[in-house]
Amino acid sequence: MMDGLTIDSGLRREPVSQLNEASVPGRRGWRLGAAPGAPHDRDEETGFLEAAAPDRGLFADRPPALPELSELDVVRHFTRLSALNYAVDGGFYPLGSCTMKYSPRINENCAALEAFTELHPLTDPADCQGLLALFHELESKLNLLLGYQRFSLQPAAGAQGEFVGLLVIRAYHEDRDDHERREILIPDSAHGTNPASAAAAGFDVVVLPSDADGRLRAGTVRRAAGPRTAGLMLTNPNTLGLFEHEVREIAAAVHEAGGLVYYDGANANAIIGRVRPGDMGFDVCHLNLHKTFSTPHGGGGPGAGPVGVRAGLEQFLPGPLVVRRSDGSFAWEEPAQSAGPVHAWYGNSLVLLKALAYIRTLGGAGCREASGMAVLNANYVLRSLDDLWEPAKPGPVMHEAVLTGKPLRDRTGLGTLDVAKRLIDYGFHPPTMYFPLIVPEALMIEPTETESRETLDRFVAAMRRIHAEMLDEPDLLRQAPQHAAIGRPDEARAARRPVLTWMQQERAEPEI
Repeated sequence: MMDGLTIDSGLRREPVSQLNEASVPGRRGWRLGAAPGAPHDRDEETGFLEAAAPDRGLFADRPPALPELSELDVVRHFTRLSALNYAVDGGFYPLGSCTMKYSPRINENCAALEAFTELHPLTDPADCQGLLALFHELESKLNLLLGYQRFSLQPAAGAQGEFVGLLVIRAYHEDRDDHERREILIPDSAHGTNPASAAAAGFDVVVLPSDADGRLRAGTVRRAAGPRTAGLMLTNPNTLGLFEHEVREIAAAVHEAGGLVYYDGANANAIIGRVRPGDMGFDVCHLNLHKTFSTPHGGGGPGAGPVGVRAGLEQFLPGPLVVRRSDGSFAWEEPAQSAGPVHAWYGNSLVLLKALAYIRTLGGAGCREASGMAVLNANYVLRSLDDLWEPAKPGPVMHEAVLTGKPLRDRTGLGTLDVAKRLIDYGFHPPTMYFPLIVPEALMIEPTETESRETLDRFVAAMRRIHAEMLDEPDLLRQAPQHAAIGRPDEARAARRPVLTWMQQERAEPEI
């Protein structure tokens, strides 16, 4: 196995200073000239141009408190900042359950076409037929890939997709005057957004325990389902990277109780082109297009979380939806019993276009190959580490490998956080930590299909070296990262008491 690992041998880089702190009075990067043809005088004291204007109240009394810098100062500042950011374009980003994979540039180029970026939200449908045609095509392809009757492209993110799916379930039961169904069944291995979305939609959450092998059993569901059951939320494969073998029996148990079954599509990267949620018995489904189909997840957006439904539920979807008229033109349409609007316009339309470009490029066979490579890569990482790092559950996995660091913590006193911080010194973004919650000291690794074997080998080599360091040089982990711009900040304090504005600091004279 190749190694090729390097650690930055220099001193820890100091954080880049704020622009305000680098400001030098009187320094300029650009001087504004007079507006063409406008009468003006320059105020000698402020340097402002005084144009003839009917209302002097529009002018500021004093210059704004902006930093005074040269153009070169500003360029270097933002260039240094960009170098501090970790991105999938620069390195391996193995965030489990988040599918941080490379986005082909052709998809970005398609979405950047001026015909799409310059469209106004109030454009008449007759003047944006091309965009509507692409929306219609994307929905058709999602229906085919996932096994559904209709998709709403409205939800702007995965979590909003969950919320919309639950609104559809609620509208379905209310339409049947079945108002007592207020419970949503959710496995203990679920993503945290599942119970949060259910509560936000007005449901009570009933947590179902996973079996010893990390899967949900149909018998557990059958015992919990009843006249108050509105539905079940399930991820397949689940957050342990395991396929739910009894998924059809689970869906049947919920249906027999009168509820609906919801598919959390966060892990769909493992199944696209191989099995369809609609065929597994899921009535409602959301997809993270910004994860499964091209656009890298993370950074707060933009995203897209379309929701698909089986026949009989399409009237409850949020609109507007794109429909094709008999003359071949496209138009907006509001479903008859829509659960309501959830997103103003289609401000995330470029994410939708990237997803369509991804699907068009790969085709059905390519999507199947991609999901197969994602599963292969995850198992390659798992089997390359399982002699040192204990898998959360025995056996092969789907798209992600979940390890437990509990045996090592018991032996060395070092936890998953220490391992993650040390990985930064080796140039890797840490995997997901401490999730799923049912795995002690969890480390969740999702290599995706876009990473090469050579990259995975380097990551594995780093993990194996860190294992040796835990036993022989534990202080290396306790002090990690030693070669990053920031060491170990108080992350809880930063989240609870963030400093979001610049504050004047005393400038220290440089030592010579």
